[in-house]
Amino acid sequence: MFQIRIHGRGGQGVVTATEMLSVAAFEEGRHAQAFPSFGSERTGAPVVAFCRIDDKEIRLREPIMAPDALIIQDPTLLHQIDVFAGLQPDGYVLLNSHHSFEDLGLGDLVRSRGMQRLCTLPATELGLKHVGRPIPNVPLIAGFAALSGIIRLESVIKAINEKFAGRVAEGNIAAATEAYNLVKEQMKEHENA
Repeated sequence: MFQIRIHGRGGQGVVTATEMLSVAAFEEGRHAQAFPSFGSERTGAPVVAFCRIDDKEIRLREPIMAPDALIIQDPTLLHQIDVFAGLQPDGYVLLNSHHSFEDLGLGDLVRSRGMQRLCTLPATELGLKHVGRPIPNVPLIAGFAALSGIIRLESVIKAINEKFAGRVAEGNIAAATEAYNLVKEQMKEHENA
């Protein structure tokens, strides 16, 4: 079973991101589960959502305490809460930022884990560019597909088409495709470094 925890703030599409991840997994014939955990339900408040993906039925229902992957939609949470709590030693981290991990004060994370499974992505900017709104969720799930290989970009695009229509779907597909390609480029750079 592969477990993903997404950290963000209310209004950033955290819950939608986990739902779309689960739909993408269903598209590939896998089992998936997505659910949120709310504190105070208001725009800007910290939000955590969870997604499990497996090849067999998922019976667990509790929050994910030891994720295989973290998607951090809002870098302002980095020094506010322990977003890295429980991350598996070989876990993936995808962070919404145009800054490097070192620039964000996360040099220790890089030194302890290496860059093979760590990636930053300017997802908010991609949302603005392609959809006209600063919502990072869709670029991040496509970036996660590129980083982890757990789901395919084609499945993310199918999930987008199930959730959105018209120009919103087209914009999200463009944002997802650009995000996927940016992460693939970063991964090649890390391999060659």
